[in-house]
Amino acid sequence: MKYAISIYVIVSVAWIVLTDWYVEKLPIPQHIAPYVQTLKGSLFVILSAVFMYIALRKHRQLKQMEESEQELLTLIHAMPDFVSFKDGQGRWLRVNDFGLKLYGLEHVDYKGKTDAELAEYTPHFREALLYCIDSDEEAWQAKTVTRAEESFSMPNGEMKTFDVIKVPLFHGNGKRKGLVVIGRDITQQKIAEQLLLKKEKLSVIGELAAGIAHEIRNPLTSIKGFLQMMKETKEVDERFVQIMLDEIERVNQIVTQLLVLAKPQMKAYKPLALHDVLEYVLGLFTYEAILQNVQMKYEPRTSAMIYGDKNELIQVFVNIVKNALEAMPKGGRLTISAKDEVDCVYVVIEDTGKGIEQERLKHIGEPFYTLKEKGMGLGLTTSMKIIHEHKGTMQIESEVGKGTRVRIMLPTCEQKDPS
Repeated sequence: MKYAISIYVIVSVAWIVLTDWYVEKLPIPQHIAPYVQTLKGSLFVILSAVFMYIALRKHRQLKQMEESEQELLTLIHAMPDFVSFKDGQGRWLRVNDFGLKLYGLEHVDYKGKTDAELAEYTPHFREALLYCIDSDEEAWQAKTVTRAEESFSMPNGEMKTFDVIKVPLFHGNGKRKGLVVIGRDITQQKIAEQLLLKKEKLSVIGELAAGIAHEIRNPLTSIKGFLQMMKETKEVDERFVQIMLDEIERVNQIVTQLLVLAKPQMKAYKPLALHDVLEYVLGLFTYEAILQNVQMKYEPRTSAMIYGDKNELIQVFVNIVKNALEAMPKGGRLTISAKDEVDCVYVVIEDTGKGIEQERLKHIGEPFYTLKEKGMGLGLTTSMKIIHEHKGTMQIESEVGKGTRVRIMLPTCEQKDPS
């Protein structure tokens, strides 16, 4: 406002001097001169009023902008999320109180500093801040909104996980203008997911227990029979010994399969043959399928090599096959087919069960939505999440009375690693 007043004074003095100079120089008749002076004064008053109106309006707009900015800053500082603004060179311009406290930068003059420079002030978060440089660059290169999960440890040893959204901003000529970063703490959500995942896995074990018990009882019955025979005959037949050894190995394989499903496994992304995963899962359900009069067929077999975690993929196909068998309690047909493409492989699992109504099909995959009386509604939710983490897709089609079709796409080893 003080600058506007200064400009007004300068313009006013200039107006008076110039108009007086023109009046003296111009040949104006004496009887008209008073009117000219009156006109000069009137124009001066009008121009002054217009100028003051514009100045006051500008001042009011600036004040409103300052008030709006202050309200916005108050809101941002009150948010329980990390919010920061960076310029095109990655220098911090503004960050809310939550963000400063999170990284231990409450007493640091952060403005104008990059992540690398701020890392020197908080050694514990040095690695996390340096990682931000790479993830920021990914957002700039993508030239669109990016979203990812970032985890790091706190000074007290607790692991924090954030759902981070980054919004790159550009000038009209394409140059980098700024970056908006928003991070929401989802640590408790991740812990809950892990607990529910463990419960779902144990639920699968419970449902398979009966079938596995039968699988173990069969070889034990054979072993017991041959041992009784040798006891009665007092003779040891090498053929019977070999059969018993084979049956013991069969029991060992069944127990191993059970442990793989029951014991939480660390993620280990590495190249693996998808065929081995499918064969393994089919082996788990062979006995249950026979009991339910379900014909299982797997062809054509795939030769694709994929990059992922074998235990997680086993869990996906266990959930799908288990659901298919439950949909055919009076028998039917379960078919698994695979199609190898140049950069991916498609696996299709079809059953001839009762199918799913279209209205319910829309909700399949949502957490806690289930069609089972004793289910938790997390089997397909977990499966879809695992496939997504492996950079794949999963689609479910179904028709009441005809069956359900699950189509899964997974990238082969030629594609980018899913880790």
